[in-house]
Amino acid sequence: MKKFIGILFLSLFFQGIKAQDDVTLNYQGVDHKKIHFGFTVGFNTMDFDITPSMQPYGADSAVLIPELNDLVPGFHVGIVSDLRLNDNWNLRFLPGISLGQRKILFYDSNQQVVSEMKIESTFIDLPLSLKYKSVRIHNTRPYLIGGINIRNDMARNKEFNEDEEIYIKLKPFDLYYEIGVGIDFYLAYFKFSTEIKYSVGSLNVVSSDVYEDHPQYANSIDKMKSRMFMVSLHFE
Repeated sequence: MKKFIGILFLSLFFQGIKAQDDVTLNYQGVDHKKIHFGFTVGFNTMDFDITPSMQPYGADSAVLIPELNDLVPGFHVGIVSDLRLNDNWNLRFLPGISLGQRKILFYDSNQQVVSEMKIESTFIDLPLSLKYKSVRIHNTRPYLIGGINIRNDMARNKEFNEDEEIYIKLKPFDLYYEIGVGIDFYLAYFKFSTEIKYSVGSLNVVSSDVYEDHPQYANSIDKMKSRMFMVSLHFE
């Protein structure tokens, strides 16, 4: 019985080795190109890291407390430009557009909602990243990515809007630091990648402009920094 089990184990072992040798390596040339291109699509959620000022206003010295409400799904598209540095490192530039929305709730000191503002953004993205690739395992290759992203918000609220109850303004430009992970899948005719990435804005994006009729909203925010979580599909 032991002899039979030993023979069966060795048979399965060598069969597994043979199966690994029989794997067809797809689309090998892309990793050796100096420059290659593609496109990317994906989903995102935009966020604010808000620091309240706790500044009182009015005759009764009331306080407004701003807080981000629900995370709303957004969408992004872009172009992939990839420069091969060596076997493991690539420099990537993925200009594109990101669309999304954020909702800010303003509470009073009794935790009662006073107002809700819907802040819509359309970002022009200019990310520059370094990609570190591990050893290729058959037709997959995990990687890490990190870099910076300059974003310009084309749809920010440039003016106060009484009808929509928008009483704060945003600054247009921000500098983000980004880090993420992904997996390259080598298919027959192209490389498909899934990637998750976290972006953290470094600048205070709330404007110091105050709406004269409702100054308490802008004054309730000491700092407001942007954040974004992105899930991307790359086709290269």
